[in-house]
Amino acid sequence: MHPIIVAVDFSNTSIRALEYAISMANKMKSDIHLVWVDKVSSQESVYPDTSNESRNTAKKRFDELIEVYSQKLVKGISLDYKLKKGRIYREVDNMARLLEAELIVTGAHGISGYEEYWIGSNAYKIVSYASSPVITVRHDFPIRKKIERILVPMDGSPETLQKIPFVLKLATLFKSEVHLVTTHNSHLKSIQRITEKLAKTALDFLQKHQVTLIEDSIVANDLTKAVLNYAEKVNADLIAMMTEQETPVNILLGAQAQQLINQSPIPVLSIHPQENFSLV
Repeated sequence: MHPIIVAVDFSNTSIRALEYAISMANKMKSDIHLVWVDKVSSQESVYPDTSNESRNTAKKRFDELIEVYSQKLVKGISLDYKLKKGRIYREVDNMARLLEAELIVTGAHGISGYEEYWIGSNAYKIVSYASSPVITVRHDFPIRKKIERILVPMDGSPETLQKIPFVLKLATLFKSEVHLVTTHNSHLKSIQRITEKLAKTALDFLQKHQVTLIEDSIVANDLTKAVLNYAEKVNADLIAMMTEQETPVNILLGAQAQQLINQSPIPVLSIHPQENFSLV
């Protein structure tokens, strides 16, 4: 199986991301690669160069993490780390591409004393830049061994279907119940029918693979808030969304996508649209 990449800066949030990744790796039978990035400044500093000291400290902390968390992995799964230098989001994606990673896991809302605002300021950059699916996890999310319910909001963009294959994979592995929810910020039936048609395509695909499904719909002006309220109501374990969509009828554009990631107490799975995609 392809590995899982975890962005780590030793904040509580990034440790929670590691713990979440372990629960995923044990089910997906994937190795875990931790990535720490020594930030590069283009400006000269009056302070001494402490980069070697920082890297040595990082090595010691990684050795401690691996000693503790390797014991939580099932037999045959490995846990290791890489120290990189550069821009965090770029190095995380480079590692994911190099190893053909299945998934990237990163913390959201993290503020680290070790690397100031490392995860908090970069989680959305990782989501926006990464070619692999990304799951963002809040520091206070309780780690669960199962993903029992996956919320899949469907909008009116063709790209909305592209999250379905990965949702199917997770739902099959964890025997999850999938809540396929059409989302509308317009009461016009002609516009709603576009989303409903796409949702029907997703529904047929998932039913063909015998996924347990719940169908529903949301009509609201603030769809980000409505999606989060729905997720709380059904006790969802994961929200699946697309990023960087550019059609006028989608629900999670730019700032709204960032809002969802920042505000959601539930982990968010983000997937980039790909060219020449076909749901078959």
